[in-house]
Amino acid sequence: MPGLVEVAYTIGGGVVGAALTNYVAKIQDRRQLRAEVYRHLAKVREISGGVRTVEVGVAPRSSPGGRRRSIAMELGVTALLDGGADGYRALREALADLMTAVLVAGMPRRVADFAGGAHERLLDSTLMVTIDRCLGGVLGADADRLVRATQEYQAAATALLLAVLWHPWRARLRLRHRMSALRIEVESLHRLQQNVLVELTREEHVTVLYEHLDPDGQRRKAWGLEKQGAAS
Repeated sequence: MPGLVEVAYTIGGGVVGAALTNYVAKIQDRRQLRAEVYRHLAKVREISGGVRTVEVGVAPRSSPGGRRRSIAMELGVTALLDGGADGYRALREALADLMTAVLVAGMPRRVADFAGGAHERLLDSTLMVTIDRCLGGVLGADADRLVRATQEYQAAATALLLAVLWHPWRARLRLRHRMSALRIEVESLHRLQQNVLVELTREEHVTVLYEHLDPDGQRRKAWGLEKQGAAS
């Protein structure tokens, strides 16, 4: 019959072994969850900066309810990715997958919101620059400013997401400070994007854009705009 020491050792060894097994399993699960977040983030990044061309889409309309104005909505155009997919539709689907992965991984929703919003703004800016090229470069130096500001904000928002993903406890120490800095940065970017949007939707620029994208006027006729350009 085993003595007390032997019994204690056997029980203790079993408890320690079970705890170690559970710990290793949790670490593996956590790594898998992190890998899923990273995979979906890479997909979002690929889409948001992947606009290759633009074409006439649905009839132009203003953003409802005071929401942030989308240039695709305002001009009635579609941002096309390689292969011809609609960039905004693809991004919405990719962001939904990313948000699901983030929540399953136990990460703060607000951190994911910053990262997702940054990629939405990157897609907007990429489309704006693509349209500017169609117009022959009417934005001038503002095009470079827009690209630089958007990429810097996207990089900062993504860096925060990755910091929380890989070093959650360390990142939480400065989380409030970093989010405050992102809010200031995105306000500045928003003003820049709105100024660019106003410039690109000027009547003379819209007319040139539609003559480039819809030279026979068929789509504008279907919208009831004929050769006028976008509705005021």
